[in-house]
Order: sequence, then C-alpha cells, then structure tokens
Amino acid sequence: MSETERWLSVEEIAAHLGVSKETIYRWLERKKVPAHRVGRLWKFKASEVDDWIKNGGAVESDHE
Repeated sequence: MSETERWLSVEEIAAHLGVSKETIYRWLERKKVPAHRVGRLWKFKASEVDDWIKNGGAVESDHE
C-alpha cells in the first residue's frame, strides 16, 4: 500500500517551492494554485501543486 501524502501549510508549500508566503497568498487570491480550505486554514498537496507548476500554472501574465 502506498503512503498517504500529507497536507502542507502555506509556510511548508512556500518552502517546498522556494517562494515567499506572500507569493502563495497572491496565487490564492487569484484562485490559481490548487488548494483546499480546512476551516480558516489553507492546505496543499505537494503533488497537486507540483503538477500545476509543471503545467505552467505559476507563469505570471500581464492580462491579470
């Protein structure tokens, strides 16, 4: 059986990606980054965010 991937906090996903917490919050405001709300907290699966990055989700656009 495979191990269940754990949920990461804003701080942990920022460290995982090597970006600031402010960048994560900016992506959340734009409803871009794959995230899940748990009460008042945002949680992330590293595999979902990694796939989003690989597919160009983090590319900044002048049209936003």
